[in-house]
Amino acid sequence: QLQLVESGGGLVQPGGSLRLSCAASENIAGRYGMGWYRQAPGKQREMVATVFGGGNTNYADSVRGRFTISRDNAKNTLWLQMDSVKPEDTAVYFCMTWDSTRDYWGQGTQVTVSS
Repeated sequence: QLQLVESGGGLVQPGGSLRLSCAASENIAGRYGMGWYRQAPGKQREMVATVFGGGNTNYADSVRGRFTISRDNAKNTLWLQMDSVKPEDTAVYFCMTWDSTRDYWGQGTQVTVSS
């Protein structure tokens, strides 16, 4: 069964940068899409960014122009480059993918933006 493990979270100052990674336990080359979601305290989980097999990407309006999603199929890794972060980016960030039967989620990594 596919497992996803996120890393790279932590405390960062407003305006700073952070790079999250998601390591997959299986080859991801055949997976059509992978994405990052986040959940802040007291809020619903929301889509942050998604990347598809052809390289097409989709971003939430709140992060477009600041965050960049990418995938390295050779390394079975998904990335999220976070630049110009804001306090409202504080959340637990989750990596996910899906197939015809179910969604797969990582355990999440905490990102805190604070001075």
